[in-house]
Amino acid sequence: MRIVRVTTSLRCPLPTLPMLRPCAHQPCSELDHRIFTATVPPDHYLRRVLQAVDFDRCRPLLVAAYDPALGRPACEPVLLLKLEFLEYHYNLSDRQVLDQARYSMAFRLFLGLSLDSELPDPSLLSYFRRRLGPERHQQVFDAVVGQAREHGLVKDRLRLKDATHVLANIAIPTTRALVAQARDRLLAAARPYAPERVAAEEAQAAAVRSATADLSGEERLLHRVVHLRAVVAWADGLAADLGPASDGDRPRADLAEALRLAHRVLADREGGLKAPDQLVSLHDQDARWGKHGQRFAGYWLDVATDADSALITAVNVLPANADEGADATTLIRHEEQAHGNDVQALSLDGAGFRGSLLREWTDPEGMNLEVIVPPRQDPATPYFPVERFTLNEARDTLVCPAGQTTQARTRSPNDTGWQYRFRSPVCAACPLRGACVGEAKPGRYGRTVVKNDYEAARAKAQTPRHREVRRQHRRVERKLGELVRWHRGRRARYRGRPRVLVQGLLTALVVNVKRVVRLLAAPRVRAALAASP
Repeated sequence: MRIVRVTTSLRCPLPTLPMLRPCAHQPCSELDHRIFTATVPPDHYLRRVLQAVDFDRCRPLLVAAYDPALGRPACEPVLLLKLEFLEYHYNLSDRQVLDQARYSMAFRLFLGLSLDSELPDPSLLSYFRRRLGPERHQQVFDAVVGQAREHGLVKDRLRLKDATHVLANIAIPTTRALVAQARDRLLAAARPYAPERVAAEEAQAAAVRSATADLSGEERLLHRVVHLRAVVAWADGLAADLGPASDGDRPRADLAEALRLAHRVLADREGGLKAPDQLVSLHDQDARWGKHGQRFAGYWLDVATDADSALITAVNVLPANADEGADATTLIRHEEQAHGNDVQALSLDGAGFRGSLLREWTDPEGMNLEVIVPPRQDPATPYFPVERFTLNEARDTLVCPAGQTTQARTRSPNDTGWQYRFRSPVCAACPLRGACVGEAKPGRYGRTVVKNDYEAARAKAQTPRHREVRRQHRRVERKLGELVRWHRGRRARYRGRPRVLVQGLLTALVVNVKRVVRLLAAPRVRAALAASP
């Protein structure tokens, strides 16, 4: 088998592997070379991409996704990867990118195809994404970041971390509609085993719908929940009578899945309260409600960016109700594991200003990061603020503004610091009592002060180093804006967190390639990056 890769010379044979079918693409002829030279300018972006990024180096990990003993002979995976790149760079669908590749000379040049070569069916791109999954797409993304590191573009000095919201690709149902969908799905799954009972339950559902037409929304929901609970109780007995499902028994697996979802819908609304991890849709079971300015249903797209080159070094996708501040640990550790580097500092927004996270990130025996995070503003108080109370050098004695001391302390309820208490007689006789605790009747204790573990982060916020890093932090915000504005990152193309993660990785890959091409074309910038530590 001979695969033609178009580079500056337009020819490059690839190794033959038995699991890939013989290539049907015709080698580029002299006429093809002349047409490409005449129609694609020398400085065309796709020519520059071929010079900056070697996609063929990803071929071994792509080929590893294929089984040599199963399925039909596979199409060349590097060709499919390049089609994915074009699709996400130019915001096209599977069918649109192949339609353009039929007549675009720049696309043909980038793909390494002669004018007589046939293109794969659009459905093959969908199968290709599914075959690679998020794991191998992650490896492709890491491989491109690794090539940027080889060029000296990525430094370990500072990572800028931030997230933006992604809207789920669903029509968000009302609670009443969600309950009805769970009921209908369960009845459809149970139909092969008890068709008469299913018909009776469907008639009951129609009767409930007719009888409650004039009731309020809450009452209509209550009747449907009661009916769903009865259907679930019957389906539980049916599943128990059928016993465990055997491998390959698709109807039995569908019944188990529908029963699980129905239980989840009921649990979310147990007692009339909405669960904090509430299921939003049966069609996208990973999407959750979150808030980013306003309430939304979907995911977080979380990225870490190199402060020097503005290249994205790590990507993750989280449900909208997840802790995106804590995800900085996942991003940094993944990058260090993938590339064997040691990140020195981390900058993120106020979501990371928590004692437990700061302890984890700054632990010398752990991640050992310098963390730059803006402190949260304490609520205004008419009394002495916490900063007026100081600790001694041993940090076991608290001194109040009047000079009184206490060593009575316990860990705060949320384990973010030490809670010091002054005894009531001490505060009652204090001349500054009015400015400290007011004129309230003293109880067993007087003033209680919590000295948080992240007070060092508050102190760092006043330093020039903090202000300088925070000025650089806007680079990751611009990078998120590029993902959202120019590459449709605001809305999910697919459903389910693994597939949305694939979308995030491919979008970040496209943005990174754009940046690498720009940096390699700017000798001064490249020299400055090479000279920086």
